[in-house]
Amino acid sequence: ALRFYGSFNMTVIGITIQNSPLCHLKFDYCMGVLVHDITISSPGDGPNTDGIHLQNSRDVLIHSYSFSCGDDSISIQKGCSNILIHNVNGPGHGISIGSLGRYNTKACVNITVRDVIMHNTMNGVRIKTWQGGSGSVQGVLFSNIQVFEVQLPIMIDQFYCDKTTCKNQTSAVALSGITYERIRGTYTVKAAHFACSDSLPCVGVTLNAIELKPQQEIYRMSDPFCWQTFGELSTHIVPPINCLQIGKPLNNRILSDHDTC
Repeated sequence: ALRFYGSFNMTVIGITIQNSPLCHLKFDYCMGVLVHDITISSPGDGPNTDGIHLQNSRDVLIHSYSFSCGDDSISIQKGCSNILIHNVNGPGHGISIGSLGRYNTKACVNITVRDVIMHNTMNGVRIKTWQGGSGSVQGVLFSNIQVFEVQLPIMIDQFYCDKTTCKNQTSAVALSGITYERIRGTYTVKAAHFACSDSLPCVGVTLNAIELKPQQEIYRMSDPFCWQTFGELSTHIVPPINCLQIGKPLNNRILSDHDTC
C-alpha cells in the first residue's frame, strides 16, 4: 500500500492502513526511520499481507503499533541493522526475521524486539533462513514478550521452504548470539522449535525466564524441539528445553570476513 525507497531521516506517525493487497508499509534502502502510533488492519486469511516490511534499512525505531494482518506483523529481511521494535500488539503471523539467504544472497541483521503482546498468532518471534544462503544473523534480543494462544511462540527455522519441496544445500546463514528473555504466556502447538543447519549450527542461543504453558493440557504432547542448537539455559525455563545443547559445537566454525557484514 505504501512504500518508501532510499529515504533518509523520515517519520511516519498516526496513520491507519487497511486491507492492503500485499505489504501494508514497506521500507527499502532507508536510513533513520521512525514509525509510531500507527494501526494496520486486514483479514487474517489475506496472503502476504505483512504489516511492516524492512529490507536493506538501518537505524529504525518502531513503537506504539497495533496490527491485525494475514502475514507477519513485522518482517525484517536482508541488509537490516540497528533495528529497535517495542510496544506493539495484535494478531497475525508474529514478528519474523527473514526469510533470509535466498538465492545465495548475504544476510545481516542486528535486532532488538521488546515489550510486545501477541494473541492468536501463528508464531511469536521467529527467525527463518533458506538453505544455500550466506552472511550472518548476530546480536538479536527478544525481551518481555507476552503471547496468548500462539501456535509457536519461539522459533528458528534454517530449513525454510515455501514450496512443496526445496533442494538440500550445505551452505547456510550463520546464526549466533540470539537471546530470548522474559517470554511468557500460552501456546497451542509447541513452546519452542529450533531447527538449525547441520553444516553451520546455531550458537549462543540463550534462554532466560521463559514461562510458556499450553492453552489446554492436550497440547503438552508436543515437546520443545532442537536440532544443532547450542547455547545456554538460565533461570526458570517452563517447559524444560532440555534438547538445547550447552556450550559450543566441537567443530564450531569461525566466521570469515566473507560471512560477516
